[in-house]
Amino acid sequence: MPPISQIFTNSLWSFFSSQINKSLLQIKIRANSYNSWQKNIICLYLLNATKYNVLKRILPLFSYILHPIFISMYATLFYLFCKNDIFTNEEKYYVLFQILIITILVPVLFFLLLRSTGHVNSVMVHETSQRKIPLILQCFLYILLVKRSIIITRYPELHFFFLGALFSTILALVCSLFKIKASLHMMAISGFTIFAIGLNIHLQMQNPYWAAFLILMTGVVATSRLEMEAHSPNELLIGTFIGIFPQLLFLYLWL
Repeated sequence: MPPISQIFTNSLWSFFSSQINKSLLQIKIRANSYNSWQKNIICLYLLNATKYNVLKRILPLFSYILHPIFISMYATLFYLFCKNDIFTNEEKYYVLFQILIITILVPVLFFLLLRSTGHVNSVMVHETSQRKIPLILQCFLYILLVKRSIIITRYPELHFFFLGALFSTILALVCSLFKIKASLHMMAISGFTIFAIGLNIHLQMQNPYWAAFLILMTGVVATSRLEMEAHSPNELLIGTFIGIFPQLLFLYLWL
């Protein structure tokens, strides 16, 4: 009776031999023509190829889950979670409703209008020339938030977060005017990460897990954008810089 390791190798070989694509089948590989160690090497190669294909399918999902349009809602939820005892449930719902309307629903409706008129062709807005109008709209929406909704006297930390987001958006708009493409995904997630770290320090939460998680998600988003071939490494760095820099400046005003 053959050893267990050889039985496992043969079984694994049989499984992957049945799963490989047509291009490999055309090579007419015969499993019996390989010895045990050759089967091990090929099985490891196929395992790595399978893992890569799975990651290739999963990574683009993070570009949608962590799309810049949702980051304001995530930041607000995090803020209300950290200061849970200060606000009533009614006030929390009211704030979230405002954020939902101003930072998600209005931009989505405006995007549908722009797409119907041919000014944009993708929710990711890949072309630099197509970013100007959405970024201008985003600036006005942030101004509305900090002037009317998220006021400094009631929500000081969140107020400065949106103020930092406003300046980041202005920098992204300036880059677009000079035909410099910056990653808006990296701008949004990196700014949110700095805000979470600052809030953690400000409230003396002594909880490093949120910061570590968001730093990890920043790396995942960067990998996702590279995998989708939406940006070059330099564009990711530019987006990260314009997301972090304003948040760091305003951090000194409320930390």
